[in-house]
Amino acid sequence: MLDSTLNSTGLPAPRRWRAPAILLVVVAAIFLVAPRLYSNQSLLFTIMTFIVLAQGLNLLYGFTGYLPFGYVGFFGSGAYATSLLVMHTHLPVLVCVAGGGLAAALLGLVLGPLLRLSGAYFSIANLAASQIIYFVVSNPNLSDITGGPYGLKIEQVYSPGASYACMLGVLLVACAFASYFRLSGFGMALRAVKQDPVSAAMAGVNVVKARLVAWLVSALIAGLAGGTYAWGISVFYPDAVFTLQFSVFAIVFALFGGVGTVIGPIVGAAVLYILYAAIGISTPQYFQFIYGGLIVLLVLFLPGGLLSLLQRRGIHVF
Repeated sequence: MLDSTLNSTGLPAPRRWRAPAILLVVVAAIFLVAPRLYSNQSLLFTIMTFIVLAQGLNLLYGFTGYLPFGYVGFFGSGAYATSLLVMHTHLPVLVCVAGGGLAAALLGLVLGPLLRLSGAYFSIANLAASQIIYFVVSNPNLSDITGGPYGLKIEQVYSPGASYACMLGVLLVACAFASYFRLSGFGMALRAVKQDPVSAAMAGVNVVKARLVAWLVSALIAGLAGGTYAWGISVFYPDAVFTLQFSVFAIVFALFGGVGTVIGPIVGAAVLYILYAAIGISTPQYFQFIYGGLIVLLVLFLPGGLLSLLQRRGIHVF
């Protein structure tokens, strides 16, 4: 069973947890100091959002090999669940954000049978599921509940500072989960399942349970990010939180930095989104050319991501 695998593997020595602890402190310090040095807090908020999405996708793809093209479905579900809780309850916003994360995880549990699929079949089925959710929430006949194509408004709780701090908290949680997946016995079990599920099962790993846990944690992270994002922008349409661009960005950012690592998605999202903000928004035609070229070069020469350059030189990448 998976539990016996974890027990026999054991946790890494305490010193091995120094790297994630230092990383969390550094990331927190950067995004706490950045607003004092750079006035565009909205850009910083968006960068954190995509780091969280890339890290959340990394928890699933990097450690299990399942590539969710419809990952944005969890993000949008978290945004809607959070907003509906804010609108119809008197709960604190942070509780509503947590509710959005739990709603996304519950959706992940409902979609758990998709894990029976693999490869392109899983990716396409996941994409189809996210589109079904999008069409449901944007249905004009459900305007009284979801706002339909007109979206939702939670202007009464709009607070750029508080939502920024919340997104930073979600980012740290995502990195903490990635660190656990990277260093713990459970993470070793996941990597064994990714490499050879049959051999892992013969070794006593509960393959179904391991994949499901990674799937649910990944969904939870996306839901928390979606809920916090909805809080940060306060007014949004279905297209704003269910756009497939979010899934594409999360996938490309994670791959660019290096999946299966903790630092990779952070580096990939930060570098590429800053590039997108500098070039893509004002001149999208040039950005698409540069972006496409980067992807081609990545696939041909750096399939392990940017951090694989360090690994080739014998440098340990966390």
